[in-house]
Amino acid sequence: QVQLVESGGDLVKPGGSLRLSCVVNGFRLDSRTIAWFRQAPGKEREGVSCLNSGYGSTRHVDSVKGRFTITRFSAEKTVYLQMSKLKPDDPAFYYCAVYPGGKTCDDSFPRRELVEVWGQGTRVTVSW
Repeated sequence: QVQLVESGGDLVKPGGSLRLSCVVNGFRLDSRTIAWFRQAPGKEREGVSCLNSGYGSTRHVDSVKGRFTITRFSAEKTVYLQMSKLKPDDPAFYYCAVYPGGKTCDDSFPRRELVEVWGQGTRVTVSW
């Protein structure tokens, strides 16, 4: 059974940094394309960053390029989202998501409807 469990959400000051974690179970970490999405109150869930299966190339939406990094650590079965220079429009619930086998960031991200399994989310707040 595929499961994703996020953690790491917190209150952080503008300009600060935060690292989110997504522990995966039910599949080998490098065998599936994994992404982070976020959803702010009153807004649609949007893709943030994507990590391809295999070699692990990445994609980021323009609003987070240069600020967010997505990585994986197979030994810990964990995908990380390192966020820096956090801005007032970054607060949201952040969700880890896995696409079906064979999907890539190029053909699937940031399409929500193609996601196979979602995590429960972790909350990020940016405030003084």
